[in-house]
Order: sequence, then structure tokens, then C-alpha cells
Amino acid sequence: MSFREAREDEAADIAAFLRGHVDQAMLPLANLTHHGMGSDGRYEMRFWLMGQGAGITAAVGLSAMRMLLPVLPGLGAEALAPLKELLKGEDIAGINAPPEQAGALQTALGLSDNDAEHMADEPGFALDLADLILPDDPALTLRPITETDLPLMIQWRAAYRGEVAGTPPKRREAAAREDIETYLARDSHRILERNGIPVATTGFNAELPEAVQIGGVYTPPELRSRGYARAAVALHLAEARQKGIRRAVLFAANDAAAKAYRAIGFQPHGRKALIFFRDGTRVP
Repeated sequence: MSFREAREDEAADIAAFLRGHVDQAMLPLANLTHHGMGSDGRYEMRFWLMGQGAGITAAVGLSAMRMLLPVLPGLGAEALAPLKELLKGEDIAGINAPPEQAGALQTALGLSDNDAEHMADEPGFALDLADLILPDDPALTLRPITETDLPLMIQWRAAYRGEVAGTPPKRREAAAREDIETYLARDSHRILERNGIPVATTGFNAELPEAVQIGGVYTPPELRSRGYARAAVALHLAEARQKGIRRAVLFAANDAAAKAYRAIGFQPHGRKALIFFRDGTRVP
């Protein structure tokens, strides 16, 4: 059995397969659920599948932002070799997947480490929201991002992109502006304030009825080590819990972040490789 490009009328079958691997597949599943299949917007998905119907056993998603989001349980580079012909010439911005799957896919597609401008291997964490530990500080409040927050949020997001995602300086502000405008439209991110002063930001980069994936957590350097990041995440998850969401997953960019997430109840769960390629990288 080999890979083939998916049809739009297979969206329900693809979603069912992804739900069987939901902790890994939050991003492609949320994109598919909320935006569908295609390539015109920022989050629409295209897929290449192994199997069909209830027999789908592997999927490689490519978002309209050109991120590869694969779910490839048990498959190595040899089994993925047919994808190189199927994706030949595709513009690829990056890969987001468990390290063994990301490495196998990168090898199968003939994408070199020399093509990458950022590579990271991040520990994963998961939490049953019934076990969420909330902050005990009445001076801390969480609120949505508004239009008046744009200058500060773009500044913080540009810093985040440089620090966590390795975005080159010349692209940071434009990319940050696009990110924040998307967050505004989706109402996906929040600002933590202490006595009315912004001190941190957090958000959900994927949201489903049963689970969320946390992303975009940032505290300015001068305000770190005060518990603001963990408080922001916890208060946002409490908001999600009130809507009936039961589970959260995330990936930690560094040891300090991992310590903060453990403090509100998260437990280690898997790993993620995050690879960003240089502009113009295509499958040869």
C-alpha cells in the first residue's frame, strides 16, 4: 500500500483517523475541522493518505501556510519514499511532528538540514483539566486581545518569533503582525494583567470540542521568573474547562517553560520536532 493525494470528500474519514491520534494531530485536525480542505487561506489543509475510509493508516497534511503536519505511526523513510514524487516541487516552510516522524519525512522528501534555518526538539506535556492547578493571586486577571493592544502584542510576538521560532530579523515584524491579526480574528489568545498592567500572553493554536493545544506563551525577559506564564496558561485553561473542554497538550521550548507547566499540573507526554526551512525550499 502506498500514498495518494486525498479528495475533499474524504474529510470525514481523515478527521476520524486523526482523532485516533489526537494528541499529536491537534493542529491538522483543528485546521481541517474549522477551515476544511484546499489551499486558498491560511489554515486549509491538503492531505496525502495511506489507505482509505476506515482503513486509513497514515496521513501527511500540508497547510496553506506550507507546514507539513504528518501522522505516520510506525513508518520509516523507506515507506515514505513515494511521497517525494507526489510532493515534487511543493514549497515547504517546515515540519511539525514527533522527532522520529519528522526525521523520516525529511529524509524521504530529500530536504537537507542545510535547508533549515531553525530546528528544535521539544518535550511534550498533557493535562486532564480536572487536575488543573490555578494561581492564587487576585491581582492577576486574563482578558482577550483587542485592537488597542496591537503595538505591544506585535512587539512581544516578534520577540517570541526570534527567541522560539528562529524567524530571521527582517521577517519578524511582518510575521508577528500577521500572527496577531489572526489571533484577533479567532479570539484564540489572551493577555495576563497584574493590577491592570500586561505581563504575559498565552493562547490556543488548536482548539477542538474535547481538547486544546497551547501555543504563543510569552513573558518579556524583565518580567520572567514571577509565575506569570503559568498563571496565564492556567487561567486560559480554566476558561476552556468552563466550555466543556477536558484535555490540554503543549510543547515546552525550554526547561523554564517545562517547570512552569508542571507547576499547574502538566505531566510529560511525548516530544515534538519543529523544523523551519529557508524561504523558497521545495521538494526536489
